[in-house]
Amino acid sequence: MRTALTRLAGVQHPVVQTGMGWVAGPRLVAASAEAGGLGILASATMTYEELGHAIKETKSRTDKPFGVNLRSDAVDAPRRIDLLIKEKIRVASFALAPKPDLIRKLKDAGTLVIPSVGAVRHAEKVASWGADAVIAQGGEAGGHTGSVASTLLIPSVVDAVDIPVIAAGGFFDGRGLAAALSYGAAGIAMGTRFLLTKESTVPDEVKQLYLSKGFDGTVVTKRVDGVPHRVLRTELVEKLEKSGRVRSLLHAVANAAKFRALSGLSWRSMAREGWSMRRDLSLAQVVMAANTPMLLRAGLVQGRTDAGVLAAGQVVGRLDDLPTCAELITRIMAEAEGILTELGKSCLVQPSSE
Repeated sequence: MRTALTRLAGVQHPVVQTGMGWVAGPRLVAASAEAGGLGILASATMTYEELGHAIKETKSRTDKPFGVNLRSDAVDAPRRIDLLIKEKIRVASFALAPKPDLIRKLKDAGTLVIPSVGAVRHAEKVASWGADAVIAQGGEAGGHTGSVASTLLIPSVVDAVDIPVIAAGGFFDGRGLAAALSYGAAGIAMGTRFLLTKESTVPDEVKQLYLSKGFDGTVVTKRVDGVPHRVLRTELVEKLEKSGRVRSLLHAVANAAKFRALSGLSWRSMAREGWSMRRDLSLAQVVMAANTPMLLRAGLVQGRTDAGVLAAGQVVGRLDDLPTCAELITRIMAEAEGILTELGKSCLVQPSSE
């Protein structure tokens, strides 16, 4: 199946595995790439040195194109961008749009720039700055998310920009891919669905917790880091929702200290990154934002569902298996191609009679 996404990124199938922090490491990214999709390595939870090692490991596992997700507001963002250019990484993806000069630098070096957006105005802005494509993420998605459903956001973004649009938020099968293509999108991006694969390094007991959830198993909360964040509904999340501001702040300060030790960042660097990312938030919310990586690490790496937070899309209510990345992408493509073929054969619109 050839689309604007496959032609642009040089991949076989129009399916993207998103750059999920603590989840999208070399094993998952390489498996996604080998299966014909576009795997994206998550670097926001890595030090610069760890990112270098992760890129080399991914390259040792696959010779297919892959991407790296970056935080454009990170103190060392320019250095990381230089690394991507040096390593000839095919795609740089961003949750927060990079400034025009960074986009231009990447594009001049032959690296594709694909930011994620949750609003039409953001898509228009990054398109005018030179982005090669956008991931339009609807409110069904896990992690930081907006309030506009994919069914409304995706066609609106497609109409607003003249660059390829990749649909995200609520996608998990071939029917979703066929629907996204009908909206005018060039492919789909999935996070939770790839988290629940055999190559995902998330602990098995945590995967089983995900699989046990229904459509009411997620909640959008501001108690994690001060902005809307869709996560699994767990006892910890329920406690955070009910806890007062002082208790939440104390918990956040403790975890921020752990993250500082883990990442090697200084308090000054963390504060500078926090303020640059959350200019419109209070000091308490900035500390909560610094606390988030540790909460996610506790759940997604250490398997501490009692002390961690688990980002999840609403699609978790539809998932009941743990396929390999190859099985997943093959299944999606076969189903989508079957649907599109049948629609092409069907006479859904009857000729009007005179």
